[in-house]
Amino acid sequence: MKVTKKIVLHEEEMPRQWYNILADMPNKPAPMLNPQTREPVSAQDMYGLFAEELANQEFTQERFIDIPDEVRELYRIYRPTPLVRASGLEKALDTPAKIYFKNESVSPVGSHKLNSAIPQAYYNKKQGIKHMTTETGAGQWGSALSIACKHFGLDLTVFMVNSSYEQKPYRKSVMHTYGATVIPSPSMTTEVGKEMRKRFPNTAGSLGMAISEAVEMAIKQPDTRYGLGSVLNHVCLHQTIIGEEARKQMEIAGDYPDVVIGCFGGGSNFSGISFPFLRDNLTKGFKTRFIAAEPESCPKLTKGKFEYDFGDTEGFTPLIPMFTLGHDFEPAAIHAGGLRYHGAGAIVSQLLKDGFIEAVDVKQLDSFKAGVLFSQVEGIIPAPESTHAIKAAIDEALKAKEEGVERVILFNLSGHGLIDLAAYDRYFAGELN
Repeated sequence: MKVTKKIVLHEEEMPRQWYNILADMPNKPAPMLNPQTREPVSAQDMYGLFAEELANQEFTQERFIDIPDEVRELYRIYRPTPLVRASGLEKALDTPAKIYFKNESVSPVGSHKLNSAIPQAYYNKKQGIKHMTTETGAGQWGSALSIACKHFGLDLTVFMVNSSYEQKPYRKSVMHTYGATVIPSPSMTTEVGKEMRKRFPNTAGSLGMAISEAVEMAIKQPDTRYGLGSVLNHVCLHQTIIGEEARKQMEIAGDYPDVVIGCFGGGSNFSGISFPFLRDNLTKGFKTRFIAAEPESCPKLTKGKFEYDFGDTEGFTPLIPMFTLGHDFEPAAIHAGGLRYHGAGAIVSQLLKDGFIEAVDVKQLDSFKAGVLFSQVEGIIPAPESTHAIKAAIDEALKAKEEGVERVILFNLSGHGLIDLAAYDRYFAGELN
């Protein structure tokens, strides 16, 4: 392990605004549609599901949104997060490329998800909401919203995808510690859960199924709203604090990325690291490349269709224009549970359609191999989701070596894998596909 260079901002340098890329996109995403009427959905139509200010953020095209002081105060617990020069990885690859990573694993829950959980809980509390529901794949989002709800005095019910519920018992422990109720999905708690258990008796569950259960509970119970950890515009908006900090840190380092990479499930951490840099491509003609790294077993960006589809399995959500594998697609029970989602958010889908971003799919074994190398040379065990971004970064660094060019690569380390060690054990035992 080689000593790395860490670039840290002072608290007063933490961004005061989130960036909304909708303001700068030449082609805006098509509107979400009401599945019954096929008419565009408005912010007011979403008030029964989301806190009103979150619904308004979903539809606004204002370029910058002020971060509330109460949210910034909680951000200060772990933000600004470090930008790290991965000199150990550079040496191991013998590459002329410079590799940087934004280390979001330093948050109290070990991932980037807290960046949106805090404002979502804040806006619900401000509105007088008492209860929230949500879904979680790997458990990172559920953990983040659990601690945020506990801080603001909200009750939380988390529907956790059944495969992750079984594979990641300590994620459940984290959520229970923070006071949340955790239910494996599909469950017998909701009507849609009961129906899915009948239709798919041996299912490992999926994020689409868990979303359906969480949405049903939210719309049926009073003083309850739903919280989402990825996909929608307001979630990606909150995550842009990652890239806004990284812009300042790259300037301190005297570099600017040629390639920006994030793993991809629904789009939250990829959007967070990418959109503030993509602003320069859209408004200044920069030529930075942006790569979304998704699992080969759930390749919505590389092999999906661009069409209107539901965000959940049962069809409770509005129709979203997205790259999708179909809302009833059930991916393999890979350990990168946060990436097991059938579709991509409308913004990312439009950017891919227009050629502003790229996508690659990564095999599970290749992702773990990359994660082990990163652990050995940088000292951080990455979450299985983040290993996909690491694999893509390694590939880009090796291309730079083959071409004999210096290239600046930035990727988002979206979370640590200290609660995912059972997955690494299975990898070392040769039990993963």
